[in-house]
Amino acid sequence: MHIKKVIIEGFKSYKEEISTDPFSPKVNCVVGANGSGKTNFFHAIRFVLSDLFQNLRSEDRHALLHEGAGHQVVSAFVEIVFDNSDNRIPVDRDEVRLRRTISLKKDEYFLDGKHVTKTEVMNLLESAGFSRSNPYYVVQQGKIASLTLMKDSERLDLLKEIGGTRVYEERRRESLKIMQETGNKRKQIDQVVQYLEERLRELDEEKEELRKYQQLDKQRRSLEYTIYDKELNGVRQKLDEIEESRKKVSEKSTRMHNSVLEAHENLKLLEKESKVLTKELQSLNKEKEDIEKKRTEALKMHTQIELDLRDLEERITGEMRSKDEAARKLESLRKEIQESRDELNTIRPLHQSKVAEEEEITKGIMEREKQLSILYQKQGRATQFASKAARDKWLQREIDDLERVLSSNVLQEKKLQEEIQQLKDEERRLDMYIQERKTEYERQELLIAKGQKDSDHLRRQRDELQDTRKSLWNEEANLSAEIDKLKSELIKAQKSLDHATPGDIRRGLNSVNRIIKDHNIRGVFGPILELIECDPKFFTAVEVTAGNSLFHVVVETDDISTKIIRYLTAEKGGRVTFIPLNRVKVPHITYPQSSDVVPLLKKLKFRSDYAPAFSQVFGRTVICRDLDVATSVARNNSLDCITLEGDQVSKKGGMTGGFYDFRRSKLKFVNMVRQNKMSIHNKTLELDEIGKKLKDILKKSF
Repeated sequence: MHIKKVIIEGFKSYKEEISTDPFSPKVNCVVGANGSGKTNFFHAIRFVLSDLFQNLRSEDRHALLHEGAGHQVVSAFVEIVFDNSDNRIPVDRDEVRLRRTISLKKDEYFLDGKHVTKTEVMNLLESAGFSRSNPYYVVQQGKIASLTLMKDSERLDLLKEIGGTRVYEERRRESLKIMQETGNKRKQIDQVVQYLEERLRELDEEKEELRKYQQLDKQRRSLEYTIYDKELNGVRQKLDEIEESRKKVSEKSTRMHNSVLEAHENLKLLEKESKVLTKELQSLNKEKEDIEKKRTEALKMHTQIELDLRDLEERITGEMRSKDEAARKLESLRKEIQESRDELNTIRPLHQSKVAEEEEITKGIMEREKQLSILYQKQGRATQFASKAARDKWLQREIDDLERVLSSNVLQEKKLQEEIQQLKDEERRLDMYIQERKTEYERQELLIAKGQKDSDHLRRQRDELQDTRKSLWNEEANLSAEIDKLKSELIKAQKSLDHATPGDIRRGLNSVNRIIKDHNIRGVFGPILELIECDPKFFTAVEVTAGNSLFHVVVETDDISTKIIRYLTAEKGGRVTFIPLNRVKVPHITYPQSSDVVPLLKKLKFRSDYAPAFSQVFGRTVICRDLDVATSVARNNSLDCITLEGDQVSKKGGMTGGFYDFRRSKLKFVNMVRQNKMSIHNKTLELDEIGKKLKDILKKSF
């Protein structure tokens, strides 16, 4: 048997995997420059075969890993291939591969690719001649010189060790010691055997006595059985009677119990129904009040709308009457115009005849004047009159007659012209009046159409406002019910928080709140419990980590805390712990970089100016994936560790854990109080907005 090949990767100076050429079964020599890895090569062989590298600690394994440029090696292995053609290793193969793999956390052996224990490997090597008592199959540097310089006694001890004599002597001493102990034990056994023989004789005597006793006892038990049987029959008979009575009583009791249970169930149902009916009654009463209010407002609106409608109808009726009156006047005017036109048509021929007469008279006058002129020309002739005076008188009379006729015709013409002008003026006036009436009629029709349109628009607007108001009333009722429900949930959450808070702490916090209000003290931010926000899955870890520190009150300066403590002492208001921000120093902590570990402080939400207080309470605690990780981190990094389930590992070594009742979580109750207050505030704002809208609708209605 000999080493056939060595394969190394990640071990000391060997980063990449290297594999040697097959070794000779005789003598092999390893040569190389200084620092080329000759020593590390022999260390690799001893790493697998020798017990020099047994029981390695984490830092020892780390020292064996390759350290150089680039990424750090996290594991290493050395594999030795043996030529087992002589079957020195008790394995039915000509070639045996033994590999040892190490990392920061593991140290494993593999035989032909299969995982084996270290003990199995040592036994296998001993069977092949690699004995731990004779480690000189590897001659280390300096061993030969030390052998030559040894004393004779030391060299003798070494030869005994190599030859196995020391082992024989040690085993012989152990065997003699065992033989001596065996002799002592044999003497003790002889004494025990003697005691047992004496005890057996005593037991034989006791056995005979026992046989007699059993015989007599059998008779006694027979007699007792007979007596007990008679008594048992009597008792059974009484028991049957009692059982019968008990059954009757039990049936009666069961019936009564069932009746009581039914009564209780009915009572519970009735109570539930009563509560439901009470709520429904309250809701109906409230709805009735709302409906009454709505009805009153609707009646007001209806009355107002009826009045408006009546006014509109009266206006429309008046407009219609005006329209009819205008139509009648228009018809009358049309008749008058027609009569005037008829009269004009009647007068016009008379006027024309008068004009013709006037023209005739004018012509007659002109002829008369012409004749007069002719007569004046014939003065010298013989006159037909007796004298000139008679002639002039006759002419003057003719002239006067003609002038009277002419004057009458002129007056008649003037009168006719005036009548014509009056008729024309009346015609123009009637045309203007007719036009005005037409314009007024069209205007009234437009007003009526506009009034009808406005009435329809107002009616639609009224219906829309009523629908909007009904919707707002429903929203108002729903919001009021939601606010009442949120207020009851808020009171319930506050009571649960009070029950989960220790009594003395609760009394102290109440006293602090009262003192702040009474003395108008500023700079008090509140307990950590109320200043923190986080995911609910971290509630248990936060509460277990902080403990009663959740109730520590954060203040701006130590002067404020001193002032409050004085008032607490004077009023005997309990004890409270304060965290003054101006006195707290934030510690510098280096957290381990691992995906299994996260600082608890990073999972909390709070204002940046509260950071010193939260660092003091939560800064030295990290959340770990499980207890194994928590134990390792607490030991190596001097940090307090906690799991999400609330199991805690102190940096001093202590462990705390077990069941934690999440139903009594203080952070859960505080979160519920905060959310309910926010919801109540938002709902109240919505309710106020709805109230404003209802007021606006009411204003629009009137």
